Amino acid sequence: MPVEGPPLAENILRFWFEECKPWQWFRRDCEFDRSVSERFRSLTEDAQDERLIDWEVSQASSLALVLLLDQFSRHIWRDQVRAYQGDLRAQRLSQKALDQRWLEQEPQKARRQFWLMPLLHAECLDTVNKAIPLLERWVDVATADVARRNRGMLLKHGRYPWRDTALGR
Repeated sequence: MPVEGPPLAENILRFWFEECKPWQWFRRDCEFDRSVSERFRSLTEDAQDERLIDWEVSQASSLALVLLLDQFSRHIWRDQVRAYQGDLRAQRLSQKALDQRWLEQEPQKARRQFWLMPLLHAECLDTVNKAIPLLERWVDVATADVARRNRGMLLKHGRYPWRDTALGR
């Protein structure tokens, strides 16, 4: 039985952008991680296992997919290799949002931020360099500064050292 995309995608967007407080997005909080896991683990697994391909056709469901792959994965599998399993696909979806002009059609800054977040998370110097002017234009200088710090780590280490234990390197 196929997964119904739009209503589930809307639930994800409503949870992230309306029910959650912005400070919850970036803090290490076991209770919040547990809440994300209880509500969205199954869908996040479906996203990582490419069972939600049909979500890639619309702006709203694609953004929900980016959240599953890039953000929810990090909350559900914090400090584990699976936290990063959806990164490349999320980066491709970010690029699609740029190509389809979904990013520039998005009036909400927070949604634009999460469209671009996979680029900021990339362990590829070229991708992070590309993200910085996009973040400055579409989000804010503070978020672009996070990307600059990430770029500094990539220049110094060639990777993000805080991922070493999870990724077994």
